Amino acid sequence: MTRHRRDLLGVLAHHPVAANLLMVIMLLAGAFALDRLNVQFFPSFELDLITVRVVWTGASAEDIEDGITNPLEQRLKNVDNLKNMTSTSALGLSSIALEFQEGTDPLLALDQTRRLVDEFRNLPADAEKPEVAQVTRYENVARLLVTGPENAEELRDLVHGFEKDLLARGIDKIDISGLPEQEIAIEIDSATLERLGLSLDQISDRIAGLSKDQPAGVIGDRDGSRELRSLDQRRDAWGYARLTTVTEDRSRIDLGSVASIKRQPRDGEVSLSVGGSPAVELALRRAESGDSLAAARVLDEWLAETVPTLPANVQVQVYDESWQLIKDRIMLLVKNGAGGLVLVVAILYLFLTGRVAWWVAVGIPVSFMAALFILYLAGGSVNMISLFALIMALGIIVDDAFVVGEDALAHLQKGEDPLL
Repeated sequence: MTRHRRDLLGVLAHHPVAANLLMVIMLLAGAFALDRLNVQFFPSFELDLITVRVVWTGASAEDIEDGITNPLEQRLKNVDNLKNMTSTSALGLSSIALEFQEGTDPLLALDQTRRLVDEFRNLPADAEKPEVAQVTRYENVARLLVTGPENAEELRDLVHGFEKDLLARGIDKIDISGLPEQEIAIEIDSATLERLGLSLDQISDRIAGLSKDQPAGVIGDRDGSRELRSLDQRRDAWGYARLTTVTEDRSRIDLGSVASIKRQPRDGEVSLSVGGSPAVELALRRAESGDSLAAARVLDEWLAETVPTLPANVQVQVYDESWQLIKDRIMLLVKNGAGGLVLVVAILYLFLTGRVAWWVAVGIPVSFMAALFILYLAGGSVNMISLFALIMALGIIVDDAFVVGEDALAHLQKGEDPLL
């Protein structure tokens, strides 16, 4: 009696229903994974980095190094699982980057770093509050260039409206370039100060004392309690102009009557222009857990709804569409796969038999769907690298399909038992 193979291939050969069921399961599993796999430009990887930034306006790099960077480094070197720490001291800014060991809990590391920084009490009096943040990686989706309005304030309001709308639709992050941060500039000449009998310090203290929101306690009890606070923070030039100050002879005057008050871009801010008109660039980005193609669909829908409603002098140009590269690679894979499938079936049908051609043709998509399911279980994604690997694997599968199909048919034609 002839003994048949008892391995997986032998079992499936003796039970064709099981083999067909396995192929159906592989196809369904691949479809399930394809619906849930994240589509992005690069593979996902975690950045175990935390940054600490302290702004000390006007301080030299040497003062920043001695007064902020070195003391903070001495405290932060004791953070758990710290792998490397680098720092930069520049004019008005101290920046420290902490890199942690792989596998470190980012939330615990962030909490410990923030606690150590908060416990540091020897910061210079006029230094700003330290900013502690975990570095988050974002990928570019596309860029928008908005031009048209001659008035910079009109362009600012328009761009902020675009930003709010796109974020509400699902874009993870938007970086704006060419929209300088502004400040309120208050200028008083020395002759006016001498006439009023005031100094710049007195004017500064008066503005700082009056232009701020202050808590005023709580009224009521328990569920009926209400918190009271004064809303005196000035947020525009007109508000500062209405502030009153007391002169040397005890008379009261409005600040706007003796000072030049205007809103202007901060020093060092970069602005963009196209053809002499102001322009703003919006860089649309997605988070690591986001989907580039889904973000692209959001952008296309927004453009289709918003652009027709804009004034004739406002133009929105889309460029640097990174998601398009991913789409091109996907289409290349589909095109090559379809072409390879047709080529294999045609050649096998001409030189071998239709049955061999059929089963080889079925095996190519089944193997790809199974690979996608394994990719999903491994936590992978559809990205430029995985697509390149699938394109290379496609060539291997097509080549092996010829060899395996022809070899199996040759053994069968020799009269060998197909179930051995």
